[in-house]
Amino acid sequence: MTRRSVVRAAGVLVLLLALAACAAGPNDAALVDAPHVAGFWLGLWHGAISPITFVVSLFSSDVNIYEVHNNGGWYNFGFMFGASIALSGAGRSSAAASSRSPRRRGRRGSSD
Repeated sequence: MTRRSVVRAAGVLVLLLALAACAAGPNDAALVDAPHVAGFWLGLWHGAISPITFVVSLFSSDVNIYEVHNNGGWYNFGFMFGASIALSGAGRSSAAASSRSPRRRGRRGSSD
């Protein structure tokens, strides 16, 4: 094996170990009976406001990003959908700006 393939294999191994360390475990707080269980719509709202909630949660221990008293899959789906809506705006704007860049038009092989 070449040095490059060893480095690549080590990088993949480190990436897999990092992802495995981030895997969700059991949530004991979710087993507590709550008067209100969050569903899809509340998950959508929590996902949409998650960037702001994250900043507030850094300074307040009473604020959490994710509602642990939820109904499971529908709350998760709503949360991820809301978070993707809230966090995807910056990526699209930079992609649109780079496609309008004059440098990219000059590299297309035109014989101007």
